[in-house]
Amino acid sequence: MSHVALVGDSVFDNLVYVQPEPDVQRQLRDALPDGWKVTLAAIDGSVTDDVSGQLEGLPKEVSHIVLSVGGNDALQNMGILSEQVSTVAEGLSLLNGVVTEFQKAYSQMLQDLVSTKIPATVCTIYHPQFDPTFQRVALMALSLFNDVILTEAMQMHLPVLDLRQIFDEASDYANEIEPSAHGGEKMATAIAAIVSGNAANVE
Repeated sequence: MSHVALVGDSVFDNLVYVQPEPDVQRQLRDALPDGWKVTLAAIDGSVTDDVSGQLEGLPKEVSHIVLSVGGNDALQNMGILSEQVSTVAEGLSLLNGVVTEFQKAYSQMLQDLVSTKIPATVCTIYHPQFDPTFQRVALMALSLFNDVILTEAMQMHLPVLDLRQIFDEASDYANEIEPSAHGGEKMATAIAAIVSGNAANVE
């Protein structure tokens, strides 16, 4: 039986932000062929360190895992962007410390993911929709987190679904950082294509 597990954070666990419209879990069920099952293991608010627990609770019959996590790790460290520094180099050093800690956590999490021996795809962090001034700064910082995701996934030989290419319209967002039903439908369509063998938008 083909059975997809959605693991991670509110990128997948988005019902509270879109109801009464359908959430990603329901949209993925609709996008997949008849007979496929979907399990939502992702939990709103989760960070990278929470994923191992989600993996441990997966049904035994899961045949595919799709993971989206890291956005909340970045949000938890957003305050660093307001730190007062005397040089650009000092600011970059602060960012390096945060990203290094994320790299350690993400690498360990991917090891746990690979140890399940279930085919898995990981997602990048899509761009938020902040006000223009803060958006520019946030995107520069977020690129460092996405670099970790891409690098670590490549080292583990895991395919990557780049959500930055999918979330390209204002209507893809329910608020500054959560996917709308429209964005969720686009994402579900891409996931369904990946797990059923058509790897569009996958690196």
